[in-house]
Amino acid sequence: MKCRGCGAALELPLIDLGTAPPSNAYLRAEQLTQAELWVPLNVDVCEQCWLVQTNDYTSADTLFDAEYAYFSSYSSSWLAHAERYVGEMVERFHLTTQSRVVEIAANDGYLLQYVAARGINCLGVEPTRSTAEAARAKGLEIREVFFGHKTASVMRDQGWSADLMVANNVLAHVPDINDFLSGFATLLKPSGVATFEFPHLLALIKGNQFDTLYHEHYSYLSLSSVKTLCERNGLRIFDVCELPTHGGSLRVFVQRDDGVHSARPSVAQALNEERCAGLMTRAFYTTLAPAAERIKFQLLSFLIKAKAEGKRVVGYGAAAKGNTLLNYAGVKADLLAWVADANPHKQGKYLPGSRIPVVSPERLAQEKPDFVLVLPWNLLDEIIDQLGVVRSWGGKFVVAVPELNVR
Repeated sequence: MKCRGCGAALELPLIDLGTAPPSNAYLRAEQLTQAELWVPLNVDVCEQCWLVQTNDYTSADTLFDAEYAYFSSYSSSWLAHAERYVGEMVERFHLTTQSRVVEIAANDGYLLQYVAARGINCLGVEPTRSTAEAARAKGLEIREVFFGHKTASVMRDQGWSADLMVANNVLAHVPDINDFLSGFATLLKPSGVATFEFPHLLALIKGNQFDTLYHEHYSYLSLSSVKTLCERNGLRIFDVCELPTHGGSLRVFVQRDDGVHSARPSVAQALNEERCAGLMTRAFYTTLAPAAERIKFQLLSFLIKAKAEGKRVVGYGAAAKGNTLLNYAGVKADLLAWVADANPHKQGKYLPGSRIPVVSPERLAQEKPDFVLVLPWNLLDEIIDQLGVVRSWGGKFVVAVPELNVR
């Protein structure tokens, strides 16, 4: 395989997680008698541009289909994050009712609803029908297409040149990352700004976050690799800040090559941090695979011991990262009875691969399990606050990443 960023041969492996089905391909009951698509889940590193990437075995149309089950609005902390973001961008870039905001991967309208509430013209691009329909139900205008240079050209010609473009947790999800970024250079106004948020590769490696590796994530991004990609496609980074979301993310501020903003010191500081951490060396990428194996055995040991002692363990949060963890560890319903999730689009279905049933959170109070394994560990504090009732019967919360921890 060749690097999807620069075309160089990929010769440095990061991790081999065996085979797995697409992490958001939740199963309906009638599909349990059918075979699932299992494909290799291997991740490599490009030593030319240092873009970390999943080997290509599945198409975007397969991964992001009409029944796509990830809806952003079921996390209260993520909604609060989106609302704060809108307020900050309006103030910083002086957005008014005459401005135009375009969000790429608008999902269910979790962010654009706050833009529309301020009377600012906004448009969302969202290729998955399920979430696009939810966004339209909020009164938002949504284009149900994949974004790239061609889509951007059409939108520009229709008068949608943007003062602000938003792309939260989507840069990692695109197979042709160069075409995707060239679309931003096409659609931005000369004075326009785009922001990208994505989990930081540095945090992923340091935090043993191997469960964030799955087929939907074609790329795993550092500031260094994003800088190279942007410059190749007519864009220039002028600011960056660290965020606590998703276990440690970056928000990168980008403009066209002929943009008006001067680069802030934060960019050089963040690039230097990556260099000092060794991100452009082979040694940096040798720790994740043994950490994943250690976490797998810790989780299996805990679940087997709980089973032997007659304890009941269930899961919470039918997240894609949880599916990577469970399938890599080979966990099935005999060790994890069910997983509760607040998203009704997942309830009544089954996790891909493990085929563990997904149920409503009300099931927790009905069955009073001894342990609740929180699969979206990045939302642990939010989930513990929401599920305080678990403590009332002596139940405990468990996370497996970055290390097994019982709380």
